[in-house]
Amino acid sequence: MSLFSFQIIFYEDKNFQGRSYETSSDCAELTSYLSRCNSCRVESGCFMVYERPNFMGHQMLARRGEYPDNQRLMGMTMSDCIRSCRMIPMHRGPFRMKIYERENFQGQSHELMEDCDNIMDRYRMSDCQSCNVMDGHWLMYEQPNYRGRMMYLRPGEYRSMRDMGMGPMDMRIGSIRRIMDSC
Repeated sequence: MSLFSFQIIFYEDKNFQGRSYETSSDCAELTSYLSRCNSCRVESGCFMVYERPNFMGHQMLARRGEYPDNQRLMGMTMSDCIRSCRMIPMHRGPFRMKIYERENFQGQSHELMEDCDNIMDRYRMSDCQSCNVMDGHWLMYEQPNYRGRMMYLRPGEYRSMRDMGMGPMDMRIGSIRRIMDSC
């Protein structure tokens, strides 16, 4: 397997039992291949896994390793099944994103090129409701110090964080971290 390959294997049952499905790319609907998904193994690369189809709902970063029970991967706040996944490509080069206090790129704004463990303390922003990711792949967390629910952002404009498919969007952004290519 080359250094730049990506591979994840999903299993219907816990502890890598039951039917399996292997992919090296995005999959918007795992139930097309498996009736359910309760464990997975990341052979190489990094993937975001989602509790709902079409990359919606709670999400978690899956790095290389074994996840015999989705509760260990996704925590107690997510459903017991993975429904979709997105491959996170390697990024070499600078990381840049601009965050905005309000939707549609309004209000106070700041440009980030590094991780930020506490948005409120560092930038005195009461909220982050939109952003523009110019370079790199990022994770936004609802709490400071990279804790709580997370949201994956790839390059592009995000006019409203409410429209990101997280469900009821009570989520405030507390911290932001780059996804380095050491996944």
